[in-house]
Amino acid sequence: MLTLTHEYKLKPTKQQIETIENSLNVCRKIWNYALRERKDWSASRKCPVNACPLHSEYIMAADAPYPNYFFQAKSLTKAKKSSPELKSVNAQALQQVLKTLEKAFKDRKERGFGFPRFKKPGQMHSFMFPQLGKNLLGDGWVKLPSIGKIGIRQSRDYPEGFQVKQARVVKRASGYYVMLCFTSEINVPDAPLAGAVVGVDVGLEYFLSASDGLQVERPRFFVELQRELKLLQRRLRKKVKGSSNWKKLQCKIAKLHEHIKNTRKDFHFKVAHHLCDRGDVIAVEALNLKGLSRGMLGKHMLDAGHGQFLNVILPWVCWKRGKGYLKVDARGTSQECPDCGHVHQKALSDRQHNCVRVVLKG
Repeated sequence: MLTLTHEYKLKPTKQQIETIENSLNVCRKIWNYALRERKDWSASRKCPVNACPLHSEYIMAADAPYPNYFFQAKSLTKAKKSSPELKSVNAQALQQVLKTLEKAFKDRKERGFGFPRFKKPGQMHSFMFPQLGKNLLGDGWVKLPSIGKIGIRQSRDYPEGFQVKQARVVKRASGYYVMLCFTSEINVPDAPLAGAVVGVDVGLEYFLSASDGLQVERPRFFVELQRELKLLQRRLRKKVKGSSNWKKLQCKIAKLHEHIKNTRKDFHFKVAHHLCDRGDVIAVEALNLKGLSRGMLGKHMLDAGHGQFLNVILPWVCWKRGKGYLKVDARGTSQECPDCGHVHQKALSDRQHNCVRVVLKG
């Protein structure tokens, strides 16, 4: 099955904005209530009966079941019958909040992620409709449950031969967006690893250096706007929290962060397409980018966004363009000669490779 996600900017009316904001607020309350319920259940069982804490501890019945997704979804169905606020939001959108919380706890155990956090007002930025009806799309509009027909800026055509399965409404500093998930039964095989190979090495002196001589300068997305961001945050500190001017400055700061993110993403896509124009197979190093981002140059590593480029955008562009994508072990790649394969140890200060065997023959 082939899945594509297209993003469109919404053009909602005032009433539709109120509906979206109400849905985000109710989803936030569901998240906080469900998280509080799980934490209370865990807290009631982490202390022995004969060794109570000095301050306080939550007490719950010994036979109380663990509030997993199925238990909380059943409780949500009962609560909707008596709560007008819960009735105003699509039921499946609220269930998706509980599924997201369930996944957060699962990732915490299996992948070592942090503990889920409570969300303050304004920190819930999206909600999803897992199932949609018929006749959803039109020329410049989309029909969503509980929101109705809403205008969109159709920046790209809908893919032909695909069906819409899911929709996610996202709130950002620049407005509201909808992410439509299109699916098709088509199976596209991976591109063969044959043809002209282009090796890519990323860094900070240059964003990337390719084996065919290409070197791309590293833009300073965050560093160049850091002074402007610092001034805005300094002004925000002097405003009364919650006031109108405080909210305006918050919006300016959020738009600046979104501008940095968009320019970085646009740059990554352009570089990825440029690499696909130069070869049939793109080979990159399998680097420990998380470890590199924790060093003394961590800010610049995160600003360059090598993880987004190597793990998300470049593989997607290669698949879309029918190019091969290959990850190789990074150990020893700088010591091995690409022409003859001879291994010659180099110091970190050596920035250029000269084949030792060629020098000895000369």
